Amino acid sequence: MDELGGAVCAICGEERLGGSTWFLVAEYRWDDKLKILHWSDYLAAYDGVEAACSTAHVRELVVHWMTTGSLRYPFARALYQGGSRRKAKVLSFAKHNENIGTAREIGELAVHRESLERALAENPLSLDTILDALLCALERECGGESEAETMDEQKVCSV
Repeated sequence: MDELGGAVCAICGEERLGGSTWFLVAEYRWDDKLKILHWSDYLAAYDGVEAACSTAHVRELVVHWMTTGSLRYPFARALYQGGSRRKAKVLSFAKHNENIGTAREIGELAVHRESLERALAENPLSLDTILDALLCALERECGGESEAETMDEQKVCSV
């Protein structure tokens, strides 16, 4: 959220305008779990919830979380933060996750942190399958494809 209450993408700093498809990525730090959600103005105000303006930026947030253990994306924020356009998020999502019902869930990702670190060290590309399935689900949620294409994608996504 910026200081005027509008949402900005955690990756690029783009401001959210009505009518565009945006996503939320919610972090459950103690459970090493992420939830990808449809947009909710209410949930966007929570600490531990980041906005993403595109499926590619959701993927980038997920990769960042998988490699660092945190959704905080300071590198991009430094570019647009300047005088701190972002309003401090005072509500903790992890403590108030009963509010998840205000947004439809697209997907969830839970990891065993030690195994993930080992997989990243041995072969970082092994995580592409997870990321590809995530992108497939996000693209399907964006709509715009025929039912036949959706069925084909569901087969690929279930790999």
